[in-house]
Amino acid sequence: MANTSDIQARAQRLRMNFEAAGAKLVEPPILQSAETLLDLYGEDIRARAYVTSDALRGEQMLRPDFTVPVVERHMRQSAEPARYTYAGEVFRRQEHDPDRANEYVQVGYEVFDRANPAAADAEVFALISMQLRDLPVRPACGDIGILTAAVQGLNTSDLRKSALMRHIWRPRRFKSLLDRFAGRTTVSEHREKLLSTEGAVSASAPEIGKRRAADIDARMEALRADAKVAPISENEISALETLLAVRETIPFAVEQLRDVAVDLPTISHALDRLDARVVAMRARGIDVDNLEFEASYGRTSMEYYDGFVFGFYANNRPDLPAIATGGRYDALTRYLGNGREIPAVGAVLRPDLMLQLEEGAQ
Repeated sequence: MANTSDIQARAQRLRMNFEAAGAKLVEPPILQSAETLLDLYGEDIRARAYVTSDALRGEQMLRPDFTVPVVERHMRQSAEPARYTYAGEVFRRQEHDPDRANEYVQVGYEVFDRANPAAADAEVFALISMQLRDLPVRPACGDIGILTAAVQGLNTSDLRKSALMRHIWRPRRFKSLLDRFAGRTTVSEHREKLLSTEGAVSASAPEIGKRRAADIDARMEALRADAKVAPISENEISALETLLAVRETIPFAVEQLRDVAVDLPTISHALDRLDARVVAMRARGIDVDNLEFEASYGRTSMEYYDGFVFGFYANNRPDLPAIATGGRYDALTRYLGNGREIPAVGAVLRPDLMLQLEEGAQ
């Protein structure tokens, strides 16, 4: 196991490499305001955050990652192109796996640049790959933007599409909703009876808990309206399931996804972005022909990713978390910029895991 001084030395070396690539060093505070951050992180990270309360500053949290604080800083100070790097501890509660660290060092590289998003994707991936070139790791990538484009293009109600979009990062719940909206699941007799009623349902029941009667009635009206919506066609469901099952090297994955686009044409623009990224990655010397692409990749990570996503994993250590992860988060800049946005992509490395792999190879 690598000691603290070795980890810090490796982190400093990585950070200096990123500075040499043009990144500006930033050092977000360890203690962050929890007010907006908890809404931006995925369900998994929110559940694992260390949250406390401060009499003057309100609810605070130990930073679970660097990306959100870096985006907040950039959007507050500038909308111009920029590159940032950072190195420091992040904190995540580990309730189910006591062997995984709840405090570890991350070193990151973030690019804010609207000129050529495909080139920025390739730049970040190539730079991270370069830091790992001597380690026994394998890369994998995906694109959340293809799946979101597919969902937004479904021939169904906005309410159903919103529900599916909310649960993209929870695959089991997403599948359950998809089955229900396709009419594949049987509605219980009690639910069918309840949905067939009219008027307010709260008037005849006492108020228990925190939900107001008006909220309950509004939710009931939404459910009644949804019950009248026609099922999503089997053709669209089948195409979406085919999309989610794509797991091939990039050339074959693109070929399969273009076939899916015949039934889900709204993914075509996202596939054009994928094509542009492939060209940019080839220009960076990346072996795209052997790079694994998974259409479902990234669905259990940070919910702010909305496009290209990738990770690097130890070849013979399935017990280890990802050695490096990254992705595109354009929508996050729009949210934190109050409508202003700048395309952004970044990645983080785990120097402690890099050292573990080096020790194992000796």
